[in-house]
Amino acid sequence: MSDKKVILKVRNLTKEFKIRAQKFGEQPQILHALTDVSVDIYEGETLGIIGESGCGKSTFGKCLVQLHKATAGSVEYNGRNIFELKKEELKNLKRDIQMVFQDPFSSLNPRKTVRESILEPLRLNGRHSAVEMEERVNELMDTVGLAQRLAYSYPHELDGGRRQRIGIARALALQPEFIVCDEPVSA
Repeated sequence: MSDKKVILKVRNLTKEFKIRAQKFGEQPQILHALTDVSVDIYEGETLGIIGESGCGKSTFGKCLVQLHKATAGSVEYNGRNIFELKKEELKNLKRDIQMVFQDPFSSLNPRKTVRESILEPLRLNGRHSAVEMEERVNELMDTVGLAQRLAYSYPHELDGGRRQRIGIARALALQPEFIVCDEPVSA
């Protein structure tokens, strides 16, 4: 047993998707993406989930950050069931839990520059001055290895690795306690 506290407790997490009927009169199909998944994640711990394509790894991560609504089960973050949080509480939770997406190209707004993409979570958070936000963007670009000369580039102008670095910088922007990484090195 670890001396560290459990920061995320997942119990019996299940996610099913309804698949529309292909033909008129057919019943919709149910896709069982996750069935009865339970895990504890401790403070300071890194947990890797491996499995073949289509086994539910991405769905699991998206349920943890509330991008997919779980069909059943619970996820407790620091002792609170995140599925029962009210809108404002969920907004606060999203400061602490962030995600790095598998596909950096589709997770970035093509109309936003590198700088604007990294700045967005800071602006939405509303807790930083303009000067602090600019300093934080520069710091994050340095941290993830993005040259400052790329600050006004658009996603289509960058290779996959650089786009993924933008996603990582965005996830780090609010200094979250917990980060879900969905195949972060695939790009």
